[in-house]
Amino acid sequence: MPPRAIFVSITNTIMATSIHAPVNWEHTKTQKANKNIWNKWIAFTSNQKPHKTFWFLFSLIFQGVFFLPLPAALAFYYGAPEYIVAITLILFFANVIAGMGGLGIRTMLNLFALSILVHLALMAIFML
Repeated sequence: MPPRAIFVSITNTIMATSIHAPVNWEHTKTQKANKNIWNKWIAFTSNQKPHKTFWFLFSLIFQGVFFLPLPAALAFYYGAPEYIVAITLILFFANVIAGMGGLGIRTMLNLFALSILVHLALMAIFML
């Protein structure tokens, strides 16, 4: 009896080959991804999670080299008011706290981008 039971179980098994594979022909709607700048930015920031330390150090070095001296240059050469020093320091230390405080990569990169945009706006306002 046992050999027959094995034979029956082998013959009733259907192999999942490309000929006998079950096919799912349901009609499903596919959504087109919105390819706007914001969705591309979110996708980029989500993919940068393994490089969080790099982006933290890069933002500190970039801001330390380009943005921390900017208020002095704008104030001395272009007559800008002194409150731009406070704006620059607030943005710099916000980036330091975001990186050292363990915030997510999206928050760090959004804060860094905000800092770049604010400083470019300051340069455009006071240099023109």
